Amino acid sequence: MSTALEAVGFFLCVASWLIIGTALANDYWKVSSYAGSVIVSNRQYENLWHSCAEDSTGIANCRDFESMLALPGYIQACRALMVIALVLGLISTVMSVMGLKCIKLGSTTEQGKAKIAVTGGILFILAGLCDMVACSWYASRIVQEFHNPMYGGTKFEPGPGLYIGWAGGVLAMLGGSMMCCACKRASAGGAGGYPGHAAKVYKPTPMSDPGTARNYV
Repeated sequence: MSTALEAVGFFLCVASWLIIGTALANDYWKVSSYAGSVIVSNRQYENLWHSCAEDSTGIANCRDFESMLALPGYIQACRALMVIALVLGLISTVMSVMGLKCIKLGSTTEQGKAKIAVTGGILFILAGLCDMVACSWYASRIVQEFHNPMYGGTKFEPGPGLYIGWAGGVLAMLGGSMMCCACKRASAGGAGGYPGHAAKVYKPTPMSDPGTARNYV
């Protein structure tokens, strides 16, 4: 059971890393809102790297953010968190592969491989947390500006990129937790790493009592 749990957790973690990368590259982190608009001639959308405007014919013009220091602090922090999540996911993938039971690496023991796999699972959980913090922080700023009556700029709504990022973060934390639970069960099964099989205890044969021994002539 622990082997299957470990394999499912590993595949979930790899899928989450790919989804987080897709979310980071997605253009639609926030999309202009149509609330209160009578005639809509164009649509604006942004992500962490550039801002785009699309007209009614479907032609989009994008402008990259020129200066990183001129950006709001939350965008810089979200960039850093998403990049950290990708780096942690890559490191975790390598470590998790080394810790899988189905892969033999020299003379590494089962306990050593379990520790490596647990470390990979913990790093995946941290990657998921970084991704969730970045997406949630970005979304909270969108909601604040949308409900602020004194905000004079274009009001936006959360785009598909945020939902993709949330999905990747949830999968990363779920897969990392499954790997940690699987390796914990495996290490609890004994030195051989096979849970559910109790070790055989050999007891010495009881010696006969000298007082009850019979003498034969």
